[in-house]
Amino acid sequence: MINKATKLFPVWAILLSIVAYAIPSLFIPLKPSLFFLLGLVMFGMGISLRAHDFLRILKSPKPIIFGLLLQFLCMPFFAWGISTWLQLPLALASGMILVGASPGGTASNVICYLAKGNVALSITITTFSTLLAVIAMPALSLLYLGKQVDVPAMKMLMDIVKIIILPVTAGIIVNQLFGRFLSSTKQVFPLISVFAIVLIIAIIVALNQPRLGSIGLLLVGAVALHNALGLFTGYWLPRALGMDRQTCKTLAIEVGMQNSGLAAALAVKYFAPLAALPGALFSLWHNLTGSLLASYWSRAK
Repeated sequence: MINKATKLFPVWAILLSIVAYAIPSLFIPLKPSLFFLLGLVMFGMGISLRAHDFLRILKSPKPIIFGLLLQFLCMPFFAWGISTWLQLPLALASGMILVGASPGGTASNVICYLAKGNVALSITITTFSTLLAVIAMPALSLLYLGKQVDVPAMKMLMDIVKIIILPVTAGIIVNQLFGRFLSSTKQVFPLISVFAIVLIIAIIVALNQPRLGSIGLLLVGAVALHNALGLFTGYWLPRALGMDRQTCKTLAIEVGMQNSGLAAALAVKYFAPLAALPGALFSLWHNLTGSLLASYWSRAK
């Protein structure tokens, strides 16, 4: 029953997204629960991990470094290239490049967990990319847009601590102390994660419904191509360099899934409301493509 519900993850995500777009008032009041839902999923991840999983990752930092390089070199360049090729208006191009320059999003950790990737590696890259974003985002914005943006460093770091570090640490501690007695309970957390991320996607759709209604097909194509290039490069480049399949899945998800909410917020602050559209659309799009990949990879041998 649990496996069947988990495999239908993309179906639930698409169906609930349609409902959220049609009747946003059902989901907008749930906005305050976003942090709780993510924290719950992160705790479930922690239950499946032990401290030595992170120590092993840090002792072999090559995948971390490679993931960060792909994140901050490829994604902003792809955004600039697509915007130039499609001749997007300046505001939309600015929003695209801000998405490309963003760190990994917390949703990537959830998708990695469901895709049976290396969760410890995913969390580590998300944390380090968020720390680096404090320097990288202003520098990349200046390089590609000629304008520096101020990244809310302390808020981002506190969010990482509250949403990722604390719940995962609590789960690891519970696993260390009571892991033997929780073997049957652990099987329930993938299902909880599925329902949580589906609800998160629906809330994102509801909150962005007015913006999504004004998005043209050209921008949809630009965002879809940007996301696809991130996922493709994140998987096949490490694969060509001999990295194992689990690591490649993890890097694909980390590179292809951005903190687009941050990009949208910065776009409104430093450019124009129109510049927030790429971030709003990316928030929906990368969760849907991530859901499809997680469903496929969780079943693939």
